[in-house]
Amino acid sequence: MSGNTGVKAVKLDMDAGGRSFVVHATLLWDERDVILVDTGIPGQIERIRDTLAAEGFPLDRLTKVIITHQDLDHIGGLPGLVGATNGRIEVLAHELTKPYIQGEAPLLKRGIVVPPARVDATLQDGDILPYCGGIRVVFTPGHTPDHICLYHEPSRTLISGDALTSHEGTLMPPDPNFTPDMEEARRSVAKLLPLPIETIITYHGGVCTERLQERLAEISKG
Repeated sequence: MSGNTGVKAVKLDMDAGGRSFVVHATLLWDERDVILVDTGIPGQIERIRDTLAAEGFPLDRLTKVIITHQDLDHIGGLPGLVGATNGRIEVLAHELTKPYIQGEAPLLKRGIVVPPARVDATLQDGDILPYCGGIRVVFTPGHTPDHICLYHEPSRTLISGDALTSHEGTLMPPDPNFTPDMEEARRSVAKLLPLPIETIITYHGGVCTERLQERLAEISKG
């Protein structure tokens, strides 16, 4: 990517009750926007602030947040992030995710209602977002009914959320312990096969660049 447009994984090492909880959020940027995909668990605004600043993106440059799905380790940091930016950032999420973020429905896996944050724009399968050279929304239910992946077209990068995981650079299926419908999750992975993907950023595991099409095919078949 050029110096003015890019995408990269950002390692967030968070404090989950005294133990380290590591996730890999994604930053996308161009001359107009800096976008964070997913926000980690609640109560981590200072770690998010420090991590983004270390990457060269102070919090006051952040313009948008995109949420991949309703799980607490993805939406938990959102209210704090909105508050720390005085409500300036725009929040985007799939239409099915919106009620969970806005505190209108309990999270499916935890049964809790989270502190609300507003959703400014709702997303649907196939949307092409006109940011950072073009970001395609791919609806990938299974891990949760509302899950989306994001495909950054210029860099051929897939931001997988929890539709995929990885281990030491090897692409892996979603975690069956936290994926209620593995059959649907595999069908969702099959939807990714036509995309010309060169890099996959998994929220749990980080960046993958090797054997991507092969592993996607294997995972989709179970």
